[in-house]
Formats: sequence, structure tokens, C-alpha cells
Amino acid sequence: MKTTSPQTQLIHDAYQPPAGFAAFPTPIHHASTVLFKDVAAMRSGDWKDKSAYTYGLHGTPTTFTLEARLAAIEDGQFCLLAPSGLAAIAMVDFALLKSGDDVLLPDNVYNPNRELGRWLSADFGITARYYDPMIGAGIAQLMQPNTKLVWTEAPGSVSMEVPDLPAICKAAHAAGALVALDNTWSAGLALRGFEHGVDIIMQALTKYQSGGSDVLMGAVITRERALNDRLAMAHMRLGMGVSADDAYLVLRSLPTMQLRFAAHDAAARKVALWLKARPEIARVLHPAFADCPGHEHWKRDFTGAGGLFSVVFDARYSEEQTDRFVDSLALFGIGYSWGGANSLVMPYRVQAMRKDWKGAGVLVRFNIGLEEADDLIADLEQGLARL
Repeated sequence: MKTTSPQTQLIHDAYQPPAGFAAFPTPIHHASTVLFKDVAAMRSGDWKDKSAYTYGLHGTPTTFTLEARLAAIEDGQFCLLAPSGLAAIAMVDFALLKSGDDVLLPDNVYNPNRELGRWLSADFGITARYYDPMIGAGIAQLMQPNTKLVWTEAPGSVSMEVPDLPAICKAAHAAGALVALDNTWSAGLALRGFEHGVDIIMQALTKYQSGGSDVLMGAVITRERALNDRLAMAHMRLGMGVSADDAYLVLRSLPTMQLRFAAHDAAARKVALWLKARPEIARVLHPAFADCPGHEHWKRDFTGAGGLFSVVFDARYSEEQTDRFVDSLALFGIGYSWGGANSLVMPYRVQAMRKDWKGAGVLVRFNIGLEEADDLIADLEQGLARL
């Protein structure tokens, strides 16, 4: 159809770019509406089948590429993207739990996951119970006929206990429950969750995968088609889409993720060792250190550690003093999250978060970024002098 109207020509044109263009970056496909070749293609398309496109919310070549790469990193088969790590956790819960069901969460769980558990209990008739992260095979004693899901976090992202994943998975599966792993701390690089028995892996791509402290995104990765389809239904019903631009930013960062992760790991161990020798510090909670709870599990199951660890100050220092220490640091930003180039520090009131916390001193968590480790140590030294 030929038209001479300028307004219509602004919208419709006959140009087709020549075939054969190639470049390293993944193209950014912006789309809410996806076009079908004909009516037959529209009617035969299935949004759960990623060999076809149906609507932007269900994926474009940009998001499909990111999902495929994330699944490959974890040695999984299927991946669904969500607008944040917490959104990914919620997707798992709403896909697998209904009124009358029971879910178990470790007592050191990511606090928004704890809050979600409280919401499920208060408004949805789903009981959420909390277990000692070091319970291991003993979790069998907590399993109930209605326990459908067990969350794990390896390690806990504040207090750093490393659970015995194979033992928890064995007990949960024997009772007919699925196991979900928050694998954000290791970025899927240092812990192979599926090899240890977990059914579902969640990652907050906000962290190492992005690497720029500028993207919010989450992912849920599985190996079984039937399980993925259950999750995909929740993904669709909750309307969980991510932007092509954000997906591109994560794709752009993935090639350097392992190099960055190793650099974070090396610097964090150096800084943690220095802190361990300081008289102001009662404990260094770093899974690679022998006195960290669950170190034997880390040594058995992990190949690296990344940049996140915590310390507990000597009990003689008050919260006012440790707050002054945090405020005096020049190279550490005060902020949540981790995995970016900039170092971060965050004090926690763990006693208010966990009823069984036995630590007497103030806990402070560090994300060691990509600055020179000696410069970070010098900054910590001047901060400790101001306690």
C-alpha cells in the first residue's frame, strides 16, 4: 500500500536494514507490542515457549539472551527475570505456596525475605517458620506434612553462617519439600547449588552481575521443565518484566564478572585478615576463615568468597562509638547491597533481627570494592582511631 501522507510516513516505512550486521554487544530490543507474521503465528504462539515471542513482558531477544547466560552460569536449564531480587523471591513463594502450606526460612535470612514470610503468615494463611541456619540434617525434625518449601541462604548475608546444603536438601526432599537457594553471595560462580541438591536458585543480579550499583534485577533458575512452568505462571500473573536497557547493562557486565569477583575476594581477605588482628574487633565473620560458623561447609562446597563479610566489635564499644567509626570512613559509602566497584559499610542491630543472636558486640558489615586494599586498610585504621 502506497501512501503520501507525511504523518503516516512518520510511522510506516519500507526500509529494511541489510542482513549481515554483526557486533559483540547483544542488541537492545525494546518492545511492549510484539508483531506476528500472520494470524496463524499469533494463535499458535505460547508465551511459555521461548522459541517464539508473544508480548514484551514475556521476553525479547535481549532478555532471552540474558536468561540463557545466567542459566548456563548455574548449570541450569531455565531462567526467569524479575525486577529485583526480592521480586524473584516473591515469585517463588507465590508460585509454590498456597493457604494451608508451610515454609521454612533460616533465621539469618535476608531481612526482606523474613518480612515476606511474616506477610504470608499474617494475610495468606501460610505458616512461615524460622530455623537455625546451622541445623543441617536436624531440619528433618521440623518438617511437617504441609511443608512445601525450604529457603536456604549460603552464607547468611549479614552474619555469614554457611549451612550444610546437602544435608538440608536430603531431609527436605525426603519429606516432599522443594529447596530454594539464595545464591547471591557467590554470584553463581563460587557455589554450584544444583550439584548440592537444591531445586531452585535465586540471584539478585543487582550485585556482581550488574557490578555498577545501578541496576535492580533478580533471576530464578531451575533445571526441571515442570517446576519452571509453575514459576512462569506466577511470573506472568504477577506481571514481572524487566527493561531491555537494564538487561543490556547486566549482559555488558557479565564478561568481566569472574575477574571482578576474584578481585573482590582477594582484597576482602586481605582487609579481613588485617581487621582480625585489631584489638577493637572481637570476631571476623568471613566464611573462608576457620572460626566462621560453617567454615567446613564453605571449604567443602565453595571455590571462592567474593567481597562481603562482617565483623563484631569488642563488647566494650557502644553503638554510639561504632556509629562514629562508620561515619568517619572516607572510602566506604554507607549503603545496602554489594558487588559494585565502591566499598560499602553498614552497621546492623542484629539483636533486633534475630531472637537467637548470641553476639554481644555491634556487628558491622563490609563490602570490599575494587579500590586498592591498602588504601581501604588505611581508611579503616583512621576510623578505628576515632572510636
